[in-house]
Amino acid sequence: MSLLLKDLIVYLDGLLDVSAFSDYCPNGLQIEGKAEIKKIITGVTASQALIDAAIEHDADAIIVHHGYFWKGEKSVLTGMKGARVKSLMQHDISLIAYHLPLDAHAELGNNAQLARLLNFKTLAGMDGGKYPVGNIGVWNSADTAKTASELAAHVSAVLERQPILLGDAQRVINTVGWCTGSAQSMIEKAAQLGVDCFVSGEVSEQTLHLANELDLTYIGAGHHATERCGVKALGDHIMQEKGVNVVFIDINNPV
Repeated sequence: MSLLLKDLIVYLDGLLDVSAFSDYCPNGLQIEGKAEIKKIITGVTASQALIDAAIEHDADAIIVHHGYFWKGEKSVLTGMKGARVKSLMQHDISLIAYHLPLDAHAELGNNAQLARLLNFKTLAGMDGGKYPVGNIGVWNSADTAKTASELAAHVSAVLERQPILLGDAQRVINTVGWCTGSAQSMIEKAAQLGVDCFVSGEVSEQTLHLANELDLTYIGAGHHATERCGVKALGDHIMQEKGVNVVFIDINNPV
Protein backbone atom coordinates (compact mmCIF):
# COMPACT_ATOMS: atom_id res chain seq x y z
CA MET A 1 0.00 0.00 0.00
CA SER A 2 0.96 3.64 -0.33
CA LEU A 3 -0.27 7.02 0.80
CA LEU A 4 0.37 10.60 -0.12
CA LEU A 5 3.09 12.47 1.76
CA LYS A 6 0.73 15.37 2.45
CA ASP A 7 -1.86 13.03 3.98
CA LEU A 8 0.77 11.36 6.17
CA ILE A 9 1.92 14.72 7.51
CA VAL A 10 -1.61 15.87 8.27
CA TYR A 11 -2.26 12.60 10.09
CA LEU A 12 0.95 12.64 12.14
CA ASP A 13 0.74 16.35 12.99
CA GLY A 14 -2.75 15.75 14.33
CA LEU A 15 -1.90 12.51 16.12
CA LEU A 16 1.00 14.16 17.97
CA ASP A 17 -0.77 17.52 18.41
CA VAL A 18 2.19 19.42 17.02
CA SER A 19 0.57 22.85 17.28
CA ALA A 20 0.45 22.56 21.08
CA PHE A 21 4.25 22.62 21.40
CA SER A 22 6.83 25.39 21.34
CA ASP A 23 9.93 23.45 20.35
CA TYR A 24 13.62 23.91 19.55
CA CYS A 25 13.14 22.74 15.96
CA PRO A 26 10.37 22.49 13.38
CA ASN A 27 8.15 19.45 13.86
CA GLY A 28 6.71 17.55 10.93
CA LEU A 29 7.98 17.72 7.37
CA GLN A 30 11.49 19.19 7.27
CA ILE A 31 12.65 18.18 3.79
CA GLU A 32 10.14 17.34 1.06
CA GLY A 33 10.65 14.39 -1.23
CA LYS A 34 8.36 12.39 -3.50
CA ALA A 35 4.61 12.82 -3.21
CA GLU A 36 3.77 9.12 -2.82
CA ILE A 37 5.03 7.10 0.14
CA LYS A 38 5.44 3.34 -0.18
CA LYS A 39 8.23 2.68 2.33
CA ILE A 40 9.34 4.52 5.46
CA ILE A 41 12.50 4.17 7.52
CA THR A 42 12.35 5.21 11.18
CA GLY A 43 15.29 5.93 13.46
CA VAL A 44 16.36 8.10 16.36
CA THR A 45 18.58 10.63 14.59
CA ALA A 46 18.83 11.75 10.95
CA SER A 47 22.53 10.91 10.69
CA GLN A 48 24.26 10.20 7.40
CA ALA A 49 24.33 6.52 8.40
CA LEU A 50 20.53 6.45 8.68
CA ILE A 51 20.15 8.30 5.38
CA ASP A 52 22.46 5.81 3.69
CA ALA A 53 20.40 2.95 5.13
CA ALA A 54 17.21 4.56 3.81
CA ILE A 55 18.77 4.86 0.36
CA GLU A 56 19.81 1.21 0.49
CA HIS A 57 16.26 0.23 1.46
CA ASP A 58 14.82 2.36 -1.39
CA ALA A 59 12.73 4.29 1.15
CA ASP A 60 10.53 7.25 0.29
CA ALA A 61 10.66 8.93 3.70
CA ILE A 62 12.56 8.93 6.98
CA ILE A 63 10.87 9.65 10.32
CA VAL A 64 13.14 10.55 13.23
CA HIS A 65 13.10 12.05 16.71
CA HIS A 66 16.18 14.21 16.10
CA GLY A 67 15.96 16.03 12.80
CA TYR A 68 17.49 19.28 11.54
CA PHE A 69 17.16 23.09 11.76
CA TRP A 70 17.60 23.48 15.52
CA LYS A 71 17.47 26.91 17.12
CA GLY A 72 20.92 28.44 17.13
CA GLU A 73 22.11 26.13 14.35
CA LYS A 74 23.79 27.74 11.35
CA SER A 75 21.30 28.03 8.50
CA VAL A 76 23.75 27.46 5.63
CA LEU A 77 23.74 24.08 3.91
CA THR A 78 27.46 23.39 3.87
CA GLY A 79 29.77 20.70 5.15
CA MET A 80 28.19 17.77 6.98
CA LYS A 81 24.73 19.35 7.04
CA GLY A 82 24.87 20.13 3.34
CA ALA A 83 25.95 16.57 2.54
CA ARG A 84 23.05 15.11 4.49
CA VAL A 85 20.46 17.35 2.83
CA LYS A 86 22.01 16.73 -0.59
CA SER A 87 21.72 12.95 -0.09
CA LEU A 88 18.05 13.27 0.81
CA MET A 89 17.19 15.57 -2.09
CA GLN A 90 19.17 13.62 -4.68
CA HIS A 91 17.19 10.50 -3.76
CA ASP A 92 13.87 12.34 -3.36
CA ILE A 93 13.52 11.17 0.28
CA SER A 94 11.41 13.19 2.71
CA LEU A 95 12.69 13.90 6.21
CA ILE A 96 10.00 14.03 8.91
CA ALA A 97 10.91 14.78 12.52
CA TYR A 98 9.00 15.00 15.80
CA HIS A 99 10.85 16.14 18.89
CA LEU A 100 8.88 17.22 21.98
CA PRO A 101 5.55 15.94 20.57
CA LEU A 102 7.09 12.47 20.39
CA ASP A 103 8.51 12.75 23.90
CA ALA A 104 5.14 13.65 25.36
CA HIS A 105 2.56 11.49 23.56
CA ALA A 106 0.63 9.50 26.18
CA GLU A 107 0.83 6.22 24.27
CA LEU A 108 3.51 6.42 21.58
CA GLY A 109 5.85 8.89 23.25
CA ASN A 110 9.36 8.17 24.46
CA ASN A 111 8.42 8.53 28.13
CA ALA A 112 5.35 6.33 27.83
CA GLN A 113 7.18 3.68 25.84
CA LEU A 114 10.16 3.67 28.22
CA ALA A 115 7.75 3.09 31.10
CA ARG A 116 6.24 0.15 29.23
CA LEU A 117 9.64 -1.37 28.59
CA LEU A 118 10.90 -0.91 32.15
CA ASN A 119 7.60 -1.90 33.77
CA PHE A 120 7.04 1.47 35.42
CA LYS A 121 3.44 2.17 36.35
CA THR A 122 2.78 5.83 35.54
CA LEU A 123 0.98 7.79 38.24
CA ALA A 124 1.30 11.37 36.96
CA GLY A 125 3.32 13.77 34.84
CA MET A 126 6.23 15.54 36.47
CA ASP A 127 4.73 18.97 35.85
CA GLY A 128 1.08 17.96 35.98
CA GLY A 129 0.25 19.56 32.64
CA LYS A 130 -1.56 18.22 29.60
CA TYR A 131 1.79 17.42 28.01
CA PRO A 132 4.12 16.75 30.93
CA VAL A 133 7.84 16.69 30.43
CA GLY A 134 8.64 13.43 32.16
CA ASN A 135 6.55 11.19 34.39
CA ILE A 136 6.48 9.83 37.91
CA GLY A 137 5.33 6.39 38.94
CA VAL A 138 6.25 3.19 40.71
CA TRP A 139 8.64 0.47 39.64
CA ASN A 140 8.28 -2.33 42.13
CA SER A 141 4.78 -3.20 43.26
CA ALA A 142 5.78 -6.65 44.50
CA ASP A 143 6.21 -7.53 48.17
CA THR A 144 9.97 -7.95 47.88
CA ALA A 145 11.86 -4.65 48.13
CA LYS A 146 14.24 -3.86 45.25
CA THR A 147 17.33 -1.67 45.41
CA ALA A 148 18.72 0.95 43.08
CA SER A 149 21.45 -1.45 41.96
CA GLU A 150 18.77 -3.98 41.05
CA LEU A 151 16.88 -1.32 39.11
CA ALA A 152 20.10 -0.41 37.27
CA ALA A 153 20.59 -4.08 36.39
CA HIS A 154 16.98 -4.21 35.14
CA VAL A 155 17.55 -1.11 32.98
CA SER A 156 20.75 -2.64 31.62
CA ALA A 157 19.03 -5.89 30.69
CA VAL A 158 16.06 -4.20 29.00
CA LEU A 159 17.90 -1.42 27.13
CA GLU A 160 21.05 -3.44 26.45
CA ARG A 161 23.21 -0.63 27.80
CA GLN A 162 25.25 -0.38 30.99
CA PRO A 163 23.72 2.60 32.82
CA ILE A 164 25.52 5.04 35.11
CA LEU A 165 24.28 4.76 38.69
CA LEU A 166 24.80 7.75 41.00
CA GLY A 167 23.84 7.97 44.65
CA ASP A 168 22.94 5.24 47.09
CA ALA A 169 22.98 1.93 45.21
CA GLN A 170 21.31 0.18 48.15
CA ARG A 171 18.38 2.57 48.43
CA VAL A 172 15.05 0.77 48.22
CA ILE A 173 13.27 2.04 45.11
CA ASN A 174 9.51 2.24 44.99
CA THR A 175 8.84 5.59 43.32
CA VAL A 176 10.60 6.66 40.16
CA GLY A 177 10.73 9.80 38.05
CA TRP A 178 11.87 9.59 34.45
CA CYS A 179 12.41 11.74 31.40
CA THR A 180 14.22 10.45 28.35
CA GLY A 181 17.14 12.01 26.52
CA SER A 182 19.13 14.93 27.93
CA ALA A 183 16.84 15.65 30.89
CA GLN A 184 19.39 15.21 33.66
CA SER A 185 18.77 18.82 34.72
CA MET A 186 15.29 17.76 35.87
CA ILE A 187 16.82 15.90 38.80
CA GLU A 188 15.98 18.80 41.14
CA LYS A 189 12.34 18.66 40.04
CA ALA A 190 12.34 14.92 40.69
CA ALA A 191 13.73 15.52 44.18
CA GLN A 192 10.98 18.06 44.89
CA LEU A 193 8.42 15.43 43.94
CA GLY A 194 9.90 13.08 46.52
CA VAL A 195 10.75 10.12 44.27
CA ASP A 196 13.42 7.61 45.29
CA CYS A 197 15.17 7.57 41.93
CA PHE A 198 15.31 9.64 38.73
CA VAL A 199 16.05 7.99 35.38
CA SER A 200 17.12 9.88 32.28
CA GLY A 201 19.45 9.50 29.36
CA GLU A 202 22.56 11.59 29.89
CA VAL A 203 24.80 12.55 32.79
CA SER A 204 26.51 15.91 33.29
CA GLU A 205 29.46 16.64 35.58
CA GLN A 206 27.21 18.28 38.15
CA THR A 207 24.71 15.41 38.18
CA LEU A 208 26.81 13.49 40.69
CA HIS A 209 26.85 16.40 43.13
CA LEU A 210 23.13 17.03 42.70
CA ALA A 211 22.31 13.37 43.33
CA ASN A 212 24.43 13.34 46.48
CA GLU A 213 23.22 16.65 47.89
CA LEU A 214 19.57 16.01 47.02
CA ASP A 215 19.83 12.49 48.50
CA LEU A 216 18.42 11.03 45.31
CA THR A 217 19.55 8.05 43.26
CA TYR A 218 20.12 8.83 39.57
CA ILE A 219 20.37 6.43 36.65
CA GLY A 220 21.75 7.67 33.33
CA ALA A 221 20.55 5.05 30.86
CA GLY A 222 21.76 6.62 27.60
CA HIS A 223 20.20 9.35 25.45
CA HIS A 224 19.90 7.10 22.42
CA ALA A 225 18.82 4.02 24.38
CA THR A 226 15.99 5.85 26.17
CA GLU A 227 14.68 7.40 22.93
CA ARG A 228 14.66 4.42 20.56
CA CYS A 229 11.23 3.28 21.65
CA GLY A 230 9.07 6.28 20.72
CA VAL A 231 9.91 6.54 17.04
CA LYS A 232 9.74 2.75 16.70
CA ALA A 233 6.27 2.74 18.27
CA LEU A 234 5.22 5.55 15.92
CA GLY A 235 6.40 3.54 12.92
CA ASP A 236 4.55 0.45 14.09
CA HIS A 237 1.42 2.59 14.52
CA ILE A 238 1.73 3.95 10.97
CA MET A 239 2.16 0.47 9.55
CA GLN A 240 -0.89 -0.80 11.42
CA GLU A 241 -3.16 2.17 10.69
CA LYS A 242 -2.04 3.07 7.16
CA GLY A 243 -0.72 -0.22 5.81
CA VAL A 244 2.56 1.30 4.63
CA ASN A 245 5.80 -0.66 4.97
CA VAL A 246 7.84 0.79 7.87
CA VAL A 247 11.29 -0.43 8.94
CA PHE A 248 13.01 0.70 12.15
CA ILE A 249 16.79 0.96 11.85
CA ASP A 250 18.82 1.30 15.01
CA ILE A 251 22.11 3.06 14.31
CA ASN A 252 24.09 1.95 17.35
CA ASN A 253 25.05 4.81 19.67
CA PRO A 254 26.47 4.19 23.17
CA VAL A 255 25.78 7.79 24.28
